[in-house]
Amino acid sequence: MLDDDGLEWLLFMAQLPAEPSSARVAMWRRLKSAGATTLLTGTWVLPARQGNAAMLGELAETVRGQGGLAALFSGHQIDGVTSEEIVRRFRADRAREFDEFATRAHGLLAEIDKETRAEKFSFAELEEIEDDLEKLTVWLAKIAARDFFPNERQAEASAMLATCREATRAFAETTYDREGADKGLSE
Repeated sequence: MLDDDGLEWLLFMAQLPAEPSSARVAMWRRLKSAGATTLLTGTWVLPARQGNAAMLGELAETVRGQGGLAALFSGHQIDGVTSEEIVRRFRADRAREFDEFATRAHGLLAEIDKETRAEKFSFAELEEIEDDLEKLTVWLAKIAARDFFPNERQAEASAMLATCREATRAFAETTYDREGADKGLSE
């Protein structure tokens, strides 16, 4: 029953009552967070993996508990859609996330450059930059966790994060030098 590529899929179908809309939004957020992609309205797909199956099973119970309908299927073929097309959808979803990540990473680098040119080397500025770097780090880890079919985009994003880390480190060193961090520690 395996198709040529041997991929197995989990197909999740759900329908919730129109009100409250918060239940639909919560379901959508959970599916997107898990990395699911859509096939049709109300129909989501994930690669068949233990964690994905458990999450979808829990989500199905939640949907039913909210007065909705949910069904979960697993299989190697989805009629009318090839595994190649499904993988393309996953990659397109991740590409949008990697694009947004790159935009924000470039924003951090621009901020560091702006503050460096203005010679605004303060601990408050450094703290803000480090917080932004931490957000990018956590976000990239989340994207990578749901990148079931990684390609060069994940490597590019990792390289961009490394560039942000290096720029932050350089900004921190200059800030420590300018603020006299060594003097404060020895006194």
